[in-house]
Amino acid sequence: MFSRSARIYDAVYSWKDYAGEAARVHELVQARKPGAATLLDVACGTGTHLAELRRWYRCEGLDLDADLLAVARERLPDVSLHEGDMRDFDLGRRFDAVTCLFSSIGYLMTAEALEAAVAGMARHLEPGGVLVVEPWLSPEGVRIPHVGAVFVDEPELKLARVNTIEVDGRTSSFDFHYLVGTPELLAERLRRYREIGIDCVMTRFSPMRPGMELFGSKVIPSLRG
Repeated sequence: MFSRSARIYDAVYSWKDYAGEAARVHELVQARKPGAATLLDVACGTGTHLAELRRWYRCEGLDLDADLLAVARERLPDVSLHEGDMRDFDLGRRFDAVTCLFSSIGYLMTAEALEAAVAGMARHLEPGGVLVVEPWLSPEGVRIPHVGAVFVDEPELKLARVNTIEVDGRTSSFDFHYLVGTPELLAERLRRYREIGIDCVMTRFSPMRPGMELFGSKVIPSLRG
């Protein structure tokens, strides 16, 4: 699902308070199972919640997306991370707590899939263990029509993500569109343009001109230059 955006996932969601959310999860777990020491995070993504939860627990993670797991393994090389589907996974062991955060449960499209996933998580709990599932959007929390946007302005990453939400009965879905700029992406785009004989057109005094010439592009003054 995130094969084209896994490497920018954390930049897009840099606004999230992962530390605060992990602390809240810890409070919930300890209030119901004092002394809980092991935790499995289902749909762990890039491992950002796990990076905080490991302060209190021996953690493991599970996710369906290999690209997100690759980022998580870089972040948490000493944490066991498993590729698997929350609907039918079996790790062969149990945990004091199992979490499914950031509304990941919402990727399940049917009641049968939801029941299978929750049953699977429950099977991985120790007796008296705690299951924490962060729900999808509630019906009253959805505004239609709605357009959302996230912007990232880092030295070597410029990004805009725009989304809309649609509702069909009791099903809601997001439609995301990304515009991403990095030095590598821009250099590759310029190379492709030159390969097919397209020169870059810009004003004579454009501040981008030195950089364009650096890449070997022919700079042609525009009619307004």
